[in-house]
Amino acid sequence: ILNWLQTNEIFATFFMVGELLEHKPELLDKILDGGHEIAFHTMNHTRIDSKNFRNTFEQEIETFSKLTSGKSKGFRAPSLSLNKKSSWVIDSLEKYDYKYDSSIISAKTHLYGVPSADLKPYKISQHSINKNDPNGKLIEFPLLTTKLLGWRIPAAGGFFLRALPLKLIENAITKNSKNNIPSIFYIHSWELTPEFMPRLSLPIYSKFITYHNIEKAFPKMDKLIQK
Repeated sequence: ILNWLQTNEIFATFFMVGELLEHKPELLDKILDGGHEIAFHTMNHTRIDSKNFRNTFEQEIETFSKLTSGKSKGFRAPSLSLNKKSSWVIDSLEKYDYKYDSSIISAKTHLYGVPSADLKPYKISQHSINKNDPNGKLIEFPLLTTKLLGWRIPAAGGFFLRALPLKLIENAITKNSKNNIPSIFYIHSWELTPEFMPRLSLPIYSKFITYHNIEKAFPKMDKLIQK
């Protein structure tokens, strides 16, 4: 993946799960030496709206800071689980001098979404996760969406990259560009390397979300990068 990014002169933010850096600390230097950015994705990929997670979150930030020598200034909640219930995380990120969050998407799915959120970057606060708060200290970078049959849906990556026609995603990026809005896009490492992804025994719905068109993720992402 790092070689692919370098070949295409593309720089990325790697939202890392801390336990992976504990297991493979050499990944940090490989990522940073390539000119990419390290950001925080919790230590164990725990949804931040999980029961009692608030009690351990700041300890996780401190652990991740030690692993990365304080180089992380951005955060993404696992499964984009930032919502009204978990908005406390913004104050914790401010406390540890984080500069931005990218956990909001202005569409609704069964797992995540804040459909009332702005489409363009804005200042976020614990009391205003969907609209600009002039007093906010963190910048929110909401993920890419598009409209399909009148419904606003995610178009930022993951399952939606694999499931949606590539032209629909391209059009969403083009529209954002015309409106001077950055298109925040993501992809999981395991989607780009399906040959290393084990076929887990999952419930039918989860299995579909995880594996549908997984072999098309890299070719589609490569076409987007080239374009």
